Amino acid sequence: MTKVLLLHPGEMGSSLGNNLVENGHEVFWVSEGRSEVTGARATQASLTRTGSLAEAITEVEIVLSVCPPENAIEVGRAVAETEFFGTYCDANAIAPVTAQRLLDIFGERYVDGGIVGPPPRVHGHTRLYLSGSNAKQISDLFQATRVHTEVLVNGPLTASAMKMCYAAYTKGSAALILGIRALAEHYGVSSPLQAEWSQSQNSIWDRSERMGPGTSRKAWRFAPEMREIAKTFSSAELPSGFHEAAAEIYSRMSSLKQEKDVDTTKVIPYILARNDSDT
Repeated sequence: MTKVLLLHPGEMGSSLGNNLVENGHEVFWVSEGRSEVTGARATQASLTRTGSLAEAITEVEIVLSVCPPENAIEVGRAVAETEFFGTYCDANAIAPVTAQRLLDIFGERYVDGGIVGPPPRVHGHTRLYLSGSNAKQISDLFQATRVHTEVLVNGPLTASAMKMCYAAYTKGSAALILGIRALAEHYGVSSPLQAEWSQSQNSIWDRSERMGPGTSRKAWRFAPEMREIAKTFSSAELPSGFHEAAAEIYSRMSSLKQEKDVDTTKVIPYILARNDSDT
């Protein structure tokens, strides 16, 4: 049995933690500063509660960070300040240049991670890409779970690069299509666009209809992820503007986080209206 600290048990993190618990490991979480909703999610996932980071860090040999990308460095620094000497795995949607900052903090104890797919509740849909000197240690934790792991060997930060390339298309193209729907609505050509897409682009309209419910509650997370992708393009000396624009589209949708049953027609006004969070 390996003792792991999970930071933090959101929808994805708690599901990963539950897979580890079912695999015979003990997974801790920190209750300090977390909501009742988080606590209920952690309890349902059979995670072990600790009061503070300082308390938790004395119990574990591995830390697994699963948080919004804009908090990745902050979480890593907080762990480093406890003088933790175990393996630190960041599985957030961050650019390789951001991951490099964590590598600088933890050295060879750092494992770079990138998650593709939904929370792992069934087999065959969730993949955890890993890279770095201790990548196999993390991979071994998930053996025989619903999480498929793949260790990449072309460099210590290739897991983040893989995640950025994958999400650049999946979430980036979703933002593009939603932006086009908003543009068509602005110019009053939604009906003819629907008719034309039905003839020449087959399933795009139907895909756009699914994107409202599929992205509205997650847009607050997708916006910073798009900015990390833009950093990834920029660091490769490739144009980054497309994903900076995608970040703005998702930023305009961020207030839909708590809304339920939001269809695409309800999302479009949010995309058309500029707000103070646009960057």
